[in-house]
Amino acid sequence: MSGQFFIQLLNPGIGLLFAVAFFLLWLNRRDRYVAYAAGAYTASAIAFLILDVGPALPYDLHRIPANIGFLATGALFAAAIIRRYGLPVPWRAMAVASAVSMAFFLWFLLGSLSIGGRILSISIGAGIIAAMVVRALWPIKKRYVIDRVLFWVAALSAVNLIARPIVLLSLGGGFDNYDGFQQSVYWTTVQFTQAMVSITAAISLMVAVAIDQIIELRRQVDDDKLSGLLNRRGFEAKAGSALRRYLDDDRPVALIIADLDRFKQINDSYGHAVGDAIIAAFGAHVRAIGPAEMIAGRIGGEEFALIVPGAGIETARQFAEAVRIGLAPAAADRIPSTLVPTTSIGLTIGTPGANLSALMHEADQALYEAKRTGRNRVRTFTPISVRQAAGGG
Repeated sequence: MSGQFFIQLLNPGIGLLFAVAFFLLWLNRRDRYVAYAAGAYTASAIAFLILDVGPALPYDLHRIPANIGFLATGALFAAAIIRRYGLPVPWRAMAVASAVSMAFFLWFLLGSLSIGGRILSISIGAGIIAAMVVRALWPIKKRYVIDRVLFWVAALSAVNLIARPIVLLSLGGGFDNYDGFQQSVYWTTVQFTQAMVSITAAISLMVAVAIDQIIELRRQVDDDKLSGLLNRRGFEAKAGSALRRYLDDDRPVALIIADLDRFKQINDSYGHAVGDAIIAAFGAHVRAIGPAEMIAGRIGGEEFALIVPGAGIETARQFAEAVRIGLAPAAADRIPSTLVPTTSIGLTIGTPGANLSALMHEADQALYEAKRTGRNRVRTFTPISVRQAAGGG
């Protein structure tokens, strides 16, 4: 066997290797984007096998399924990246780009014969599909390095697919037959760059899968399943860093602590299933009305803490009242009609230099005041010196 034959097996080998790897990942995670990646590398391997290893058909007709495979590779990999971010996959746009690309390819294959035209038809079509990934990810906040890597893999792929064939064909001229084409500098660059792009893209997406797995495990550790909020560990970890960030930026921030009233009596009288339903309703209610940046956690059996960024004293009080008033309606369809759950709430406003522990203590004092004065009400923390001055006046 010649060295050229082994070179021809490079890309299908890479494709099959990563197809198996992503399939095994999919068996573990069952995420759709991982399945799309497995499909992309399967299509790539099949396309290269048809083109480089399979038998040649009359009129080069074997190049039709091969290039359909290349376009399917681009579409499935684009779908994998876009779907990872929970964005809608532009299947229709990709199908249109692929159909137009194949139409031009067929014209240059069966009508106006041109190898250069066929190359440009498929390369530009695949480049447009890669550009759709760039467009989809452009407005997305890239929280991790791997998010930026995936963006630039897509961007460089689009440039490589569109600009490289135009430049090389213009410099090297056209091809009279495929024998000359497969010995050309252009085909060498295709083999090399495709291998590099395939490896880079696969490793990047595998790292993304690993990061998603870590985030999911961390979420399982930090989340409270019953309320749908953070547990105490998760709340303290996120709230502490967020509080420092907000106060360092001189942004107002409120801390609210809510406690379900007479919760032990509810459990004793109605059963723990009803108590659980009230906790779940509280969590759903808070998530529904809270701002996007809010950090909310269940820090005790029936106690909850909320960090509300951007909230001054009046805004925080209004939000706390909305939480208090809305609890009973939120739980109404989950509990007996004779039961009307209530909550007492204490709140405080962060000041420069304050830490989470100090704010929790202040909010606890305000919560104690709400309980002491009759429950089912909101109280704001007031320093002792201010209360004494007000009483002495």
